[in-house]
Amino acid sequence: MAFSEFEAKKIERAASEFLEARRPPVEIRPKLDLDVRVSGQSVQIVEIRPHFREPATIIESPVAKATYVKKSQRWKIYWMRSDLKWHSYTPEPESRSIEEFFAIVNADENGCFFG
Repeated sequence: MAFSEFEAKKIERAASEFLEARRPPVEIRPKLDLDVRVSGQSVQIVEIRPHFREPATIIESPVAKATYVKKSQRWKIYWMRSDLKWHSYTPEPESRSIEEFFAIVNADENGCFFG
């Protein structure tokens, strides 16, 4: 089930604020950039960069994911480990809002999202 129009606008606004604060400078973006993708009930932050051997090939690496659980009205927070599986972010496994999710990822207190 997709988000309502109101929820989609709220996510878009929060993602825009996050990207404005976190994206690298314009001159670096062709080599390293961030984006936010919405799919179903999940919001995913991805790192975008060209492949080191084939610069024409673009690689998207997932950084963080929040999945909305309508029953509890919470966002479950996940991070991608080196095993390429999503793991619950144990310091704060849930957030009350999408803005809180982006704030947790931006703070990255344990270095799980951006190293």
